[in-house]
Amino acid sequence: MLRFAEEIMLLLLENEGEKFLRVPDLALRYALAGGVLMDLAMEDRIDTDLERLILVDATPLGDDILDPVLGDIAKAGAKRDARYWVERAAERAYETREAAIERLIARGILERREDRFLWVLRSRRYPVADGTAEVEVKLRILEVLLEEVVPTPRDVAIICLADACGLFTELLPGPEYRQALPRIELVRGMDLIGREVVAAITDIWRVGRTLGSEPRPR
Repeated sequence: MLRFAEEIMLLLLENEGEKFLRVPDLALRYALAGGVLMDLAMEDRIDTDLERLILVDATPLGDDILDPVLGDIAKAGAKRDARYWVERAAERAYETREAAIERLIARGILERREDRFLWVLRSRRYPVADGTAEVEVKLRILEVLLEEVVPTPRDVAIICLADACGLFTELLPGPEYRQALPRIELVRGMDLIGREVVAAITDIWRVGRTLGSEPRPR
């Protein structure tokens, strides 16, 4: 199974993979940070409540996307909330992005060619590490939002994350975005995995708008 960071990068591919969609830098950083924390939660390494992000298991996963953030959490003496760790994980967003792209290339999903990224496989499915095939993330998300396909827990998590970071306004044309809004709101109510992470990101953006500028990591 792909990590959320890998799927976020696939979600941002345009023109059959010729380039990545340009989105605000902070939106991408927080999306990748939130994805790392959600994966750690799904791996039972962390948990969250209204006040704290809790370390459940410090055992490394042997994963170059997740282990650096897990190590930071394990080394932290004080208990911090989800917002703090979203902002800390966002500081590693460049490394997370590059690691995710390199994995997609190693899996044979993308090919790097003179600063462009091309789909190696033209089908809407791609192989993952265990030899199974997974439906491409953009197709899955559009089916959930526009065709009311029942989402998986991972689909719910990535939709909530993309919405919190404002990615859908960049990904969907105006009419499709307006059509999808009620469905996005419905899916947001299903989120159990990353609710506090998504709430933290939403709060970061809300404060940034109130202050009249984009939020900056502390």
